[in-house]
Amino acid sequence: MLNVLYFASFREILGQAQEQLPADYQTVDCLLKDLAARGETWQQALLHNQNLQIAVNHDVANRQTAIKAGDEVAFFPPVTGG
Repeated sequence: MLNVLYFASFREILGQAQEQLPADYQTVDCLLKDLAARGETWQQALLHNQNLQIAVNHDVANRQTAIKAGDEVAFFPPVTGG
């Protein structure tokens, strides 16, 4: 299983903070494409969002990052501060 986390505005837009999914994906991009198939809201929030930030097991990742069973994949907006 994969533990998928949605933070900040993604949690609000998608209506959930986390979910467990089968580890049927080789890369983050494969996971994103499957999530985007859930509908327009998911597509806009995750697949077509140029500001999407990704972490796998607390490390900065990108769409080509490999994932496997037991991984934690987090999606969040850019972090700002001052």
